[in-house]
Amino acid sequence: MPHAPIQLVWLKRDLRLDDHRPILEACQTGPTVVLYVFEPKLWAMPEMDRSHFDFIVESLQDLSSRLCKIGGRLAIRVGELPEVLIDIARTANIASLYSHEETGNGFTYERDQRVAKWARQMGIPWLQFSQNGVVRPLKNRNGWANLWQTRMNTPIAPTPTRMVIPSNFDWGGMPKGEELGLAPTRKTILQIGGESQANATLDSFLTIRGLNYRKGMSSPVTARENCSRLSPYLAWGCISMKTAHQQLVARQREIREGSVDSIDSRWLGSLKSFSSRLAWHCHFMQKLEDEPELEFQNISRVYDGLRENDFNQEKFEAWTIGKTGYPMIDACMRALNETSWINFRMRAMLMSFASNHLWLHWRPTAVHLAKHFLDFEPGIHFSQCQMQSGTTGINTIRIYSPAKQVIDHDPSGVFITQFVPELARVPAEYLPEPHRMPLDLQSQVGCRIGRDYPFPIVDHRKAYKSAQEKIFAIRQTTSAIADSKRVFAKHGSRKKRDPLPKSKKAPGFRQLSLFDDIEDPGCSNV
Repeated sequence: MPHAPIQLVWLKRDLRLDDHRPILEACQTGPTVVLYVFEPKLWAMPEMDRSHFDFIVESLQDLSSRLCKIGGRLAIRVGELPEVLIDIARTANIASLYSHEETGNGFTYERDQRVAKWARQMGIPWLQFSQNGVVRPLKNRNGWANLWQTRMNTPIAPTPTRMVIPSNFDWGGMPKGEELGLAPTRKTILQIGGESQANATLDSFLTIRGLNYRKGMSSPVTARENCSRLSPYLAWGCISMKTAHQQLVARQREIREGSVDSIDSRWLGSLKSFSSRLAWHCHFMQKLEDEPELEFQNISRVYDGLRENDFNQEKFEAWTIGKTGYPMIDACMRALNETSWINFRMRAMLMSFASNHLWLHWRPTAVHLAKHFLDFEPGIHFSQCQMQSGTTGINTIRIYSPAKQVIDHDPSGVFITQFVPELARVPAEYLPEPHRMPLDLQSQVGCRIGRDYPFPIVDHRKAYKSAQEKIFAIRQTTSAIADSKRVFAKHGSRKKRDPLPKSKKAPGFRQLSLFDDIEDPGCSNV
């Protein structure tokens, strides 16, 4: 007897039930199987970490509970695609395959191509739905901002209230991390995955924590509480961008229509900043969607060869473990290694320091950071890493003064001494540059530079000057200026048609101690 047809929903970065068009459409069509596949080759990639796995498992457990409440069930497989689908098709009649579009890394891009080929050969319709502001395919960037706004304002997909599942289906079971070669994580403070956690996090931000967002997002001392902390939930699809946007708009409306005496005036400014970052989130993802190669090669190819032959493994390793001799760099890296999160300004500083002070190529450092970002979103991540490394050809080069970042964002050393305890007794005035402490004071506070804490791995002024000269030697050439116009036409942010740069000069160079948050969007960790 032939098997009854099933509607197969393939989950990728969309681990939720609310605002999930593929699940909704499948439920309305017939018996439905919701499937997640743990792909060993994906988990073997250097940018994937056990913390990602644990977050996904927590999210799937939450989703499984939600599916059970409407009569559904979650199917789990371990294997490669499309082989998993081929295996399911041997015992089940797949009528249609449903999924959300994904702007992932090169592995997922090639895997999707294989799945598409298999589906065509089998005559199985593959219905893919957008779930954010990334447009596929996009002819050019003109009018993209309006397209994003239109998508965000469309109605949220209703949550299914009933799901019919097929009988005699092998639902599989959740694998252990060790089965995929993932050792237990050493991280101690991690956000918990799941749609329930995502909704609670958004609610607490919009009603309580977001009040001081505009000011508090910059410092690692305040950002952990004042930032939305939605980024891992957006990255793994525990909540949709549309849901976040529409709840934000509703909250803005509530504040505007409320009593002036009862509403803190800081709310509107903070929520406006948050709104811009939601749009920037998709803006950067669109870059990878339009040019998948930017994960591996310079966006502006005139910078090929800039750093490729100068990679210093010793400097790289010192940077990864937080032993560069620059307290803010080291504290941020150690915090990231322990918690998988750091605010955007500090992420930019870490990347800029690696690329410009240590003169490391952005690809290995980007992969290392991806592994430790719980909210790793390929489109945002690789675009931002290139932006901070000066290889886009269209962005101002920003080089941070690590010492000045301490003065601006942790003058009392609260954050630094939490994650770099060997500096706990160093007077605040010396925390920006502890190597300048007199020797007798070093002995007095029990922190000898070169023994208890390293000397600076490079000299800031010399490194800044060297990076400036090397990058400008390329940036001021005719070919670089011409290529910057090509890159801007493809990837530049704009709301009006054809606002191409009119200047014949290349984008500028800037040494940073403090810069405008609105100018430099914190799009990866909103």
